Amino acid sequence: LASDEMVTAIRILKPAAAGTSAFVKLGARRYLVISIAMAAARLVVDDGAVAEAAIAVGACSAVARRLAGVEAALLGLPADEALAGAVLAAPIDELSPIGDVRGSAEYRLDAAREIVVRAVAGAIGHAAGDKVAA
Repeated sequence: LASDEMVTAIRILKPAAAGTSAFVKLGARRYLVISIAMAAARLVVDDGAVAEAAIAVGACSAVARRLAGVEAALLGLPADEALAGAVLAAPIDELSPIGDVRGSAEYRLDAAREIVVRAVAGAIGHAAGDKVAA
């Protein structure tokens, strides 16, 4: 924005609110702590298969990133526990984590993939979403 402009509204299209979602955070505490990693998943399931997928990971890059490779890997698959394999095999090139006192870059990548699996499972109702990962 320019110095004389301000945001007065944020509009979200109704299709972006379709489906079910889950959020998983990996951190030392549930609140008031910087996350090691966090993941959000929104899935639209049609006739038992993933019709739409929106997956994002935070705290593993300068800003939260959508994982296009994971989203593409999930499309058309049956909405069941087997989605975990697709998440684990999909590319996550969008992430560029740093290493710090909370975890190395390699740990964050591994953790991000695991909490995306948990968020996807939560979004299809096979696990509780909005939980702190253990």
